Amino acid sequence: MYRITLLSVFILGIFAIHQNAVAADAEPTAKVRLRVAGAQIPVTRDVQKNVETLTRAIEFAKREKADVLVTPEGSLSGYYAEFDAAATRKALDGIVAQARAARVALVLGTCFAGDDGQRYDGQRFYNRDGEYLGFHSKTLLCRTVSKPGAKGELDYYKTAPLRVFNLNGLTVGGLVCNDMWANPECTPMPDPHLAQQLSGLGARVIFHSVNAGQDDSENWSLNHAYHESNLRLRARAGKLWIVVCDAADATGKKPSNAPSGVVKPDGHWAIQTESKGEQFFAYTIEFEPTR
Repeated sequence: MYRITLLSVFILGIFAIHQNAVAADAEPTAKVRLRVAGAQIPVTRDVQKNVETLTRAIEFAKREKADVLVTPEGSLSGYYAEFDAAATRKALDGIVAQARAARVALVLGTCFAGDDGQRYDGQRFYNRDGEYLGFHSKTLLCRTVSKPGAKGELDYYKTAPLRVFNLNGLTVGGLVCNDMWANPECTPMPDPHLAQQLSGLGARVIFHSVNAGQDDSENWSLNHAYHESNLRLRARAGKLWIVVCDAADATGKKPSNAPSGVVKPDGHWAIQTESKGEQFFAYTIEFEPTR
């Protein structure tokens, strides 16, 4: 009788464990959400003017209750090789403090001088507490292919190894302008398909800071189509969300050469801004649960 009782208890225990496992497996895991904000804004050589523009972007992200704000290439420093490194560093502290007060993480496109004394054209990543997570430096630095002797970004900026970041529990990556599309007119090196590399490193989102210029000539449609098709195809190839922000024409008259908005992993737009002038957008990305 004693042995029968022990056997019954054992069987009932195994059954309970199995039922709990089945129940746990059946419970739907909550989707992970990331609310992203982007700023298609003018980028000037005046750091203080850029600070004022970035302040508007942070205020927008705060109103939208965004988790993270993405800005164009050079949005604090200005997009030129002779940027004022000291003024940029000083202004950076204020921008990060604003984002921290707004409880918004920041992917700030800016040129900057590193602690190693080198200059980088990149993105600086901060979480919502203002903690510095690291940087991505533009890898496919430009130089006019048809003029081998002409100087370009390759002569002024350095690069660093590609990496990913942990933001709100998600693995994310960053790319700067030509890193995404390797424009054949200004890319003297082979295309390493950086978006695909980031996908291989586990990134689920790429934040893309762009300064592709503005153009109201007949060339605009060709430039825009090239940039857009690359964004969409590379999102689909890597099963990636891409949050892209180009710089804007300060007058609002010329359209930006690259689109701004959010591309889904199937290569279609979730949201896209108008091509002219200062534009802000916000979108909530929902990720399927992982087990």
